[in-house]
Amino acid sequence: MTAPAGPTPALVRTFTQRFSCTPRGARLARQLALVELHEWGIPESTALSADAGLLVAELVANAVAHGRVPGRDFELRMRLLEGVLRIEVSDARRDRRPAVQPHACLAESGYGLRIVEAVAVGWGVVDRVVGKTVWAELSLRAAAVA
Repeated sequence: MTAPAGPTPALVRTFTQRFSCTPRGARLARQLALVELHEWGIPESTALSADAGLLVAELVANAVAHGRVPGRDFELRMRLLEGVLRIEVSDARRDRRPAVQPHACLAESGYGLRIVEAVAVGWGVVDRVVGKTVWAELSLRAAAVA
């Protein structure tokens, strides 16, 4: 077994909660994420909180719209690491992988991952035993400079 290359960031805080895979569950996830960030010392009036709320909203909306399996919840996990806020949303649909859609003039949907890509310093998808996890990261250092 080999050790990972480079230092592993120390975990500072974590929040994990499951929600019903409904629009109501998505709204609640965003609201609770903002409350938790406030508890972690990131007030709602900051750019970091606004960006995190936007990422949570987009990721959970995708989980509800594209990752829903009847009777299964989605899970929101936020991890505050040294210099990084990582947001993860897991759903039960492994077969429906997210992808940035090509621009379509006057399209009413399909912009969610474009927003995630524009706001986050990185994002990706990881398979789970059941379903997948879509993650996005925000830099705390970049937020402190702005």
